[in-house]
Amino acid sequence: MGSRWESSAPIRYPDPNIIVLDPRFRHLVVPMAAIERVATGFRFTEGPAYYGDGRYLLFSDIPNDALLRWDEITGAVATLRNPAGFPDGNTRDRQGRLVTCELGSRTLTRTEHDGTVTVLASQFQNTRLTGPNDVVVKSDGSIWFSDNGAGIRGHYLGERAPKEMPYRVYRLDPSSGALTIAIDDMERPNGLCFSPDETLLYINDSPPGDIKVFPVDADGSLGEGRLFFGGIGKGDIGEGTPDGMKCDELGNLWCTGPKGVWVIDPEGELLGIVPTPEVVGNIVWGGEDLKTLLMTTSSLLLSVRTKVAAGALPYH
Repeated sequence: MGSRWESSAPIRYPDPNIIVLDPRFRHLVVPMAAIERVATGFRFTEGPAYYGDGRYLLFSDIPNDALLRWDEITGAVATLRNPAGFPDGNTRDRQGRLVTCELGSRTLTRTEHDGTVTVLASQFQNTRLTGPNDVVVKSDGSIWFSDNGAGIRGHYLGERAPKEMPYRVYRLDPSSGALTIAIDDMERPNGLCFSPDETLLYINDSPPGDIKVFPVDADGSLGEGRLFFGGIGKGDIGEGTPDGMKCDELGNLWCTGPKGVWVIDPEGELLGIVPTPEVVGNIVWGGEDLKTLLMTTSSLLLSVRTKVAAGALPYH
């Protein structure tokens, strides 16, 4: 019998590999759910952004320098753009336009409705960015993104280049286009996620394996942060680091990490893990009811049915 991740392999419902660490986790994942393969043939996928109006997913295949589209109805995968600046994180803004972090070009871009590409940010104080990595858009239109040099550290996710300034999280003002520093004291800030009510911003720091949370003030600035969940990848569950994150409608944080997607309640308690056979970069909810969790791994696009939907639109 072949691997369960091969298209011809049988699927067992419910999936015996789902790791339940707290009974409350059973109320988040459909009891008869299984982790299913919906597409394959990639090198390292990231940045899923779901378009419910068209029932499709846009996502990145970074080493292949491609922005791809998966049709939820037909299952077909098509190339939206190649070359694409070695794209990483993607999200939608409040007008439904695609916002993309490009590791190769080291820019933050927006794809307009007519398909043209607008550069939103490429430098800070006359110095090139190290490479935008993950991005979220707040309801006021402000764009928040991590800049952590993933593309300049080698030749797989971009092109090797010297680090010219610290790794940071930036905020882009929607009206003026001004770029300001939101966070500059993390080793390598990566995934970003707002709480459903946008009063909190979660940011993970990849090498230490820590997730921090910051109160969001009315003026858009961040208050003093605290450790929300620490040591991902340093326990007995396995090695790895946190990466992409999303909140569900109940405020639980779903974060990619060792062995799969870690689900953490608002108080910082680990409830369970949705396992993946490869490194999983990011996640997003899709489907007609927005309760299908879509996971971008190295060569696979996976899905699992949940009982919860995304915490906010367009998918913080």
